[in-house]
Amino acid sequence: MDDAMLVEDVSKRFRIYHERNQSLKSAVMRRGRAQFEEFWALRDVDLAIPHGKTFGLVGHNGSGKSTLLKCLARILVPDSGRITSQGRISALLELGAGFHAELSGRDNVYLNGSILGLSRRDIDARFDDIVSFAGLEQFIDSPVKNYSSGMYVRLGFSVAINVEPDILLVDEVLAVGDEEFQRRSLEKFQQFRDDGRTVVVVSHALGTMQTMCDEVAWLDHGRILGVGDPEDIIGRYAGAVGTSEPEAPDGGSCEARVTSVVVSGEHGAATTVSGEATRFRVEWSADEDVRDVEHTLTIRTLDGVTLAVASSGGTGARTLKRGDGAVELVVPRLPLVAGTYVVDATLNRPADGHVVHRADHVAEFVVHPAADSDGSVGLVALGGTWVSTGR
Repeated sequence: MDDAMLVEDVSKRFRIYHERNQSLKSAVMRRGRAQFEEFWALRDVDLAIPHGKTFGLVGHNGSGKSTLLKCLARILVPDSGRITSQGRISALLELGAGFHAELSGRDNVYLNGSILGLSRRDIDARFDDIVSFAGLEQFIDSPVKNYSSGMYVRLGFSVAINVEPDILLVDEVLAVGDEEFQRRSLEKFQQFRDDGRTVVVVSHALGTMQTMCDEVAWLDHGRILGVGDPEDIIGRYAGAVGTSEPEAPDGGSCEARVTSVVVSGEHGAATTVSGEATRFRVEWSADEDVRDVEHTLTIRTLDGVTLAVASSGGTGARTLKRGDGAVELVVPRLPLVAGTYVVDATLNRPADGHVVHRADHVAEFVVHPAADSDGSVGLVALGGTWVSTGR
């Protein structure tokens, strides 16, 4: 076998239950049958993951990326097909997976290390490196239930990479942690590549994926749409995100509809830089003339935190003529720190509050740190200047 991992015709399905039998009586009444439907998370997936490369998986939420990663880690068993691999596998698939909340960070290092196949002597030899990489020297003897999400993922990631696996599987770890942690993670990935190890990573941070990956696969509704050069595949995926119908269910009366939102900075579509000019182009289509409509854009994080809501109401409601059209929101200096963000779009009539169309998660875009970034963390880049005022 020439590849680190080989995925052959793999499919995985789940049952989505609409109404389970909650009692013996309900089971008898339904003759023991619970109501469910089958959902195929993966369909006929074929992949060859080469030795010593960083291989990325991209796609919208629910496309099957995490399911595939769990199949690679042997946490899930495919319903058909097979997966073969060479070497020791280490996986960081969920925040704090394998941690015991009541135990200290120190105890959890030993617990997690033993789960990954290390002896106590092995962990003793690696302990200082694990804690140093995580940057948790001050907190290593505190219960992990008191850790922030960033501390959790730093410790879990540090344990996973220090077992010296041949293959490392990582799900969304780059979306958590500050810029310094992300930089050190990328350096560690590069070291892995230099040592001839294999990394398989899932992330919504498209800019980072394009930089760190040797090859990328694009999944959509459980199927592979493309595999190849990161710039090509991510460019195609980003273009599809910016021009396809919304992933989430729409709402409203729909006599006019948002067909796409394209976000672009000075470096192309679906990507921008903190503090630079950014355009949000809203494209719409109307079946008839629709009067007194305003546009609203909502920007939020991947986990749903609303960061900004911008409305065209200040420029006056307008009539959308039958056919297709577009309007742009230009932000002179985007005040978001590095990360991946989601856009929702709404067409509504302010006079009576009527929603003509609501398109949730109509686009995603990546913000990169500015060249002169001061390493700010959080969600908003405040900018400003520090001035000494004396004592």
